[in-house]
Amino acid sequence: MSRLFVIDQKLLLVEDRLGKMTKAVYTLDRDQKRKIFEWIKALRFPDGYTSNLGRCIDLNELKLHGMKSHDCHVFMERLIPTTFREMLPEFVWNALIEVSLLFQAIRFATLDINKVKKLEESVAIIVCNLEKIFPPAFFDSMEQISIGALAV
Repeated sequence: MSRLFVIDQKLLLVEDRLGKMTKAVYTLDRDQKRKIFEWIKALRFPDGYTSNLGRCIDLNELKLHGMKSHDCHVFMERLIPTTFREMLPEFVWNALIEVSLLFQAIRFATLDINKVKKLEESVAIIVCNLEKIFPPAFFDSMEQISIGALAV
C-alpha cells in the first residue's frame, strides 16, 4: 500500500541515463532558491517584529544562517505559507502549511484545553503527512519534543 502512495504522489526516485537519481519533489533548484532569498532579503517588517532577516542571507552560497529563535518562529509561522506556495507541489506545500498552523496555534500563552486536545490529535496526522514526503533523516528529537509538548 505504501508503494502505491509513492507512485501516486510521484515520490518514487528514478535513475536517469547517467545513473543519477531524480531530485526529491521538495528540492528547490538554484533559481528558485535565489528568488526566495532575494525576496526574504527585500522583506521589511515593523520595528521589533524580527531582526533584519536580510543579514541572515548569503546570496553567493544561497544559504540562510544566523537566525535567532524568534526569527525561526516568524519564518515557520508567517513566511512558509507565502514563500513556497508556487515552488512546491500542492501536497508538500499543504503539509508545510499544517506545520505552520500548528506552530501558530501553540504559541499563545494561554490555550483552551479543548483546543489543545484537538491539536494533540492533529499532530499525529501532520507528522504522518510529513513522513510520507520527507526521508527519515529529516526527523530528529525536536519533532518528538513538539509532539510531547502537546500531551495533556
